[in-house]
Amino acid sequence: MSESFVSRLLTLVSVALLLLFSTNSQAQRVLWAARVVGVSSQKAEGKEPFAPSQVLGTPNALPLGQISNDAWIPKKEGSNEFIEVRFGRSIAAQQVTIIENFNPGSITKVELVDTKGEKHEVYTNTNPGPLPEPFRTLEVRFPVAQYRTIGVIVRMNTGKVEGVNQIDAIGIADVASTMVKQAFDAPKGPDAVASTQFDSSLVNLGPNVNSRYVDTHPVISPDGRTLYFARQSHPGNVGGSRDPQDIWISKLVSGKNKTWGPARNMGEPSNTPEDPNGLASVSANGQTALLIGVYVDGLMEPKGFSMSRRSAGGWSKPVKVEIDDYYNKDPEHIDACLATSGKALLMAVERNDGIGGQDIYVSFPKPDKLPGAMADPKKQVEWTKPLNLGPNVNTAKADFAPFLAADEKTLYFASEGRGGYGKSDIFYCKRLDDTWTNWSPPRNLGPVVNSPDFDAYYTVSAAGQDAYLVSSRNGTDGSKDIFRISLAPAFQPEVVTLVTGRVLDVNTGKPIRAIIHYENLLTGEEIGVTETDPRDGSYTIVLPSGVQYGYRAEAVGYLAENASLDVTAKDKYSEQQQDLFLVPFNVGQTVKLNNIFFQQSRYYLNTNSYPELARLIRIMKDYPSVEIKISGHTDNQGDPALNLKLSQDRVNEVKKYLSSHGVNGNRITTEGFGGTKPIASNDQEETRAKNRRVEFTITKK
Repeated sequence: MSESFVSRLLTLVSVALLLLFSTNSQAQRVLWAARVVGVSSQKAEGKEPFAPSQVLGTPNALPLGQISNDAWIPKKEGSNEFIEVRFGRSIAAQQVTIIENFNPGSITKVELVDTKGEKHEVYTNTNPGPLPEPFRTLEVRFPVAQYRTIGVIVRMNTGKVEGVNQIDAIGIADVASTMVKQAFDAPKGPDAVASTQFDSSLVNLGPNVNSRYVDTHPVISPDGRTLYFARQSHPGNVGGSRDPQDIWISKLVSGKNKTWGPARNMGEPSNTPEDPNGLASVSANGQTALLIGVYVDGLMEPKGFSMSRRSAGGWSKPVKVEIDDYYNKDPEHIDACLATSGKALLMAVERNDGIGGQDIYVSFPKPDKLPGAMADPKKQVEWTKPLNLGPNVNTAKADFAPFLAADEKTLYFASEGRGGYGKSDIFYCKRLDDTWTNWSPPRNLGPVVNSPDFDAYYTVSAAGQDAYLVSSRNGTDGSKDIFRISLAPAFQPEVVTLVTGRVLDVNTGKPIRAIIHYENLLTGEEIGVTETDPRDGSYTIVLPSGVQYGYRAEAVGYLAENASLDVTAKDKYSEQQQDLFLVPFNVGQTVKLNNIFFQQSRYYLNTNSYPELARLIRIMKDYPSVEIKISGHTDNQGDPALNLKLSQDRVNEVKKYLSSHGVNGNRITTEGFGGTKPIASNDQEETRAKNRRVEFTITKK
């Protein structure tokens, strides 16, 4: 693209940046780089000053026009410098923005990377050279294309610009509006929320949920069909009315009328007499509950968190969650939220490294201590030292009640330190990168949600339409009650797809207890882990849009037939049913490699095939005596001879890839069958696609 399509705009970047937030029903998405995947040179590594990681997230390099620790500096000065980044998801981009913090003018080419790994040039500058400091923002706009962008490559000739050159941030957007605007000071009080829109007013959930006692701490299941909450000093508590707080459960009776059935006490062992019991989160399939407190000898102590798992016999005895260097200076005030993926644990606690009072922190599972999303109560997940979310979220006063939406980007929380309509108001912000310390400016949810009274504990189902919260206004007999409110589409969390199904033995059709892993096929990154219901083998996972996913079940003695789901272009919440099959690890058994992808009518492997192939490589290395036969199949469209050759070329390419990654080729035979062995009808594309497949059969164990 020529220079005529590009404008260098005078942009004054301040610490607080106005990111795009839509004020209408059309979703607008701005993404800043989340991961560096390639770089020509670097002065430092990790998160040190001038390291490549400094390009991640929103622009933050200060002082303006001077060398900053918060921007990347290439080590060399030459014509072949580059940096390649990936974003958290893909979008149909219409612009790319690059912030050159110091000595702008060296950029020679900008390429977009699509979800298939192909590159698309959108900017070329054949005459790089110094530009005035005010022209530090390169905006490249272009018509929306058929492909979706997942990454950007920026190429530079730094030798054409005297001195060092710094890049502060790289972003893409699916709108043409300017991504970085002039200094933005967020207004306080009512003006701060003028654009927040709701599709309803607060609706009391009624007498089946709310009582004349305090009803608080609602937690909605991702599917929106089960509500967990706490009741204080209720006669139906395990310890009677002297019991300070128990966990209760209500089921959705009518989705159309949004009515809830009579609540019931969750019972022991999660509820203990004379203790303030509380449920912080529930897993996507409802099988794992994160509880407040540590359970010792039938008592609950406010010293952290516990996990309980549900089985046919009820909920298990809660087991302590092990967190490195965990402590809370005010044990009476504690909240938590477990991410839907199980890969992040948010908590509101008071610590020595905090900003003031309760702060919101996050911990992550230790990679070597993750048995499978809390699948085995005897092998609990161990979590890293809590990380403060930083001053974009936390204030000098209490910040608490965190809730991370199913998109794992949108954070709702209560704060006493940001002003607003009452002592505590509910705010929301967006996570901008994978550091978990870079957040958009929090926005007050406004007077429809917030009032001069107490407002907190905001929770949203995966669909993102209905939210639940606690308020003391208009409560039953003056107590705190739980209310529902519907957000306008523009202010809902980002779109997700809820996937349900069962894990079955491919031969017998019987359900199997298994662990479910799901990953981003574009990057190979594991997104989440969960477990099946031990009673019927069912599972539930939540997949944010913008990505092609692969998911599989794992169980002892079985091999997985992986499934995939492409939600890169999903713009509305949806639910999908997909059973997963496991194949006994025996000679003669055949396993479909469902996540092997080729270009149409070609035999070259697409990069999103690599995660599937990596698992096959691991199997071959873990079992060095195993030998396999790889079979290739096509549909019956076109010339049978060409189909036969294509199927053979494809399996040869798979064997070549395995051999190049350390698997002895003598252990692998191949055969192409073309369209001669269909497993489904060739009459329609939907069924015909099942015939285009690669399989392997165990020939020796």
